[in-house]
Amino acid sequence: MTKSALQIARAAYQPKLPKGLTGTVKAVAGAATQSVADQEEIKKLFPNTYGMPLIKFENTDETVDFPAMNVGVILSGGQAPGGHNVISGIFDGIKKLNKDSKLYGFILGPGGLVDHNYMELTADIIDEYRNTGGFDIIGSGRTKLEKEEQFEKGLEILKELNIKALVIIGGDDSNTNACVLAEYYAAKNCGVQVIGCPKTIDGDLKNEMIETSFGFDTACKTYAEVIGNIQRDCNSARKYWHFIKLMGRSASHIALECALQVQPNICIISEEVEAKDMSLDDIVTGIAQVVANRAAQGNNFGTVLIPEGLVEFIPAMKRLIAELNDFLAANAEEFSQIKKSHQRDYIIRKLSPENAAIYASLPEGVARQLSLDRDPHGNVQVSLIETEKLLSEMVAAKLAQWKEEGKYVGKFAAQHHFFGYEGRCAAPSNFDADYCYSLGYAASALIANGKTGYMSSVRNTTAPAEEWIAGGVPITMMMNMERRHGEMKPVIQKALVRLDGAPFKAFAAQRERWAVETDYVYPGPIQYFGPAEVCDQPTKTLQLEQGR
Repeated sequence: MTKSALQIARAAYQPKLPKGLTGTVKAVAGAATQSVADQEEIKKLFPNTYGMPLIKFENTDETVDFPAMNVGVILSGGQAPGGHNVISGIFDGIKKLNKDSKLYGFILGPGGLVDHNYMELTADIIDEYRNTGGFDIIGSGRTKLEKEEQFEKGLEILKELNIKALVIIGGDDSNTNACVLAEYYAAKNCGVQVIGCPKTIDGDLKNEMIETSFGFDTACKTYAEVIGNIQRDCNSARKYWHFIKLMGRSASHIALECALQVQPNICIISEEVEAKDMSLDDIVTGIAQVVANRAAQGNNFGTVLIPEGLVEFIPAMKRLIAELNDFLAANAEEFSQIKKSHQRDYIIRKLSPENAAIYASLPEGVARQLSLDRDPHGNVQVSLIETEKLLSEMVAAKLAQWKEEGKYVGKFAAQHHFFGYEGRCAAPSNFDADYCYSLGYAASALIANGKTGYMSSVRNTTAPAEEWIAGGVPITMMMNMERRHGEMKPVIQKALVRLDGAPFKAFAAQRERWAVETDYVYPGPIQYFGPAEVCDQPTKTLQLEQGR
């Protein structure tokens, strides 16, 4: 593998560990837990893994001989910076317990477990990937572990390799699957522990015990650097409005964090849009008003941050999409016979008056995406909707109307960006390198202490890494019942942006000033070497949430 100078230098970086994970570690049990909601239903579904206590790791002088143990690891779902360090932490943790322990990686996600596709991860391989971005050490995949036949196929290879514990590194769905698997293996007394690790750059897997999901820090710093570069360009040319869509289909944590880092003129928060029952026109009018106000000062430029999932949070759009899904599913054959040039009019005639009016107001390209680009289940593929173009086109139309009415005298030209893949495999920041390594090491300690159905937890993360608190949290504690594909299922509750939370309040207190002034911040690239106050900073979100 050819390495850059940065990779060579980063390979020598030794991630910092919480004091509780150094030396000999003992697990201290805390209070018993219950699920965040729907306690009776969750308890009934998870009789073997429900109500377990919180775990905190502390140092001990006791000497314990641990038998050699084979452990499996899976990377599940979308990539997030720091995955390789989680695996490094697991490897170093189990080797410290017993040098003869082995780590096996299942290739391309949970599908590797079912298909018996694996490799042993030796020291030579692990050392190639320390402190690097990506999931390419074993690859990732989106196969869901939900069926008994999958659990049994997985058990075959686990028994063959004598694997006693499996670590699943993933987001809320992947960790829900990990919990189901842990329950199944516990109920059958298979002798296989299952541990989860919290990963998702979207930041929507968090609670009182999981302060942040790994990768969020690096991804936001990566996006903030590029947004800062665009803002500097924007402030230099002074002729474009940049509409920037950011990752975050289910929650707006990335958009909010980036706004706190770069101070854009506008940042839309999907959760606020839903809470205020805002229409698409309300959002467009709000952006157009800021454009007009800045134009009145001679500033025909600015930046707008947009979360990827915005459309699904606009109540009226959600109702339109629901009716479209039902109508097109029921009339698929008839619709397919309509000429493309007549399809829009056909849909407008068939929809309810409220939804027909909204559909008619949409730009041609977006209307087409809503009606034609369906997923295999026949539903709108909201992630494909170019929300940044939708908003800029509608703002342009609104400004043109205002110009005719003499309400607007500026010039409006837009540029469009979508930042997603650019941040998912970035080289992890010092924070994520340390945090991920600690999560992996804590997972090895959970395994050593015989735990299953737990998620690795590292808290107090705005303090120096040595003061972080490592432990484990029962996955059932985070669960509630939600409707999925027409059925009520147990899932980890998604963490949305809280409008009463400190990060949103800090943003809301400043946004009117940012809208008028050009008070951009240019964060620059992630720094790996230098003073701690530059290199080891956690996100603004974490600092505000913890009152730092």
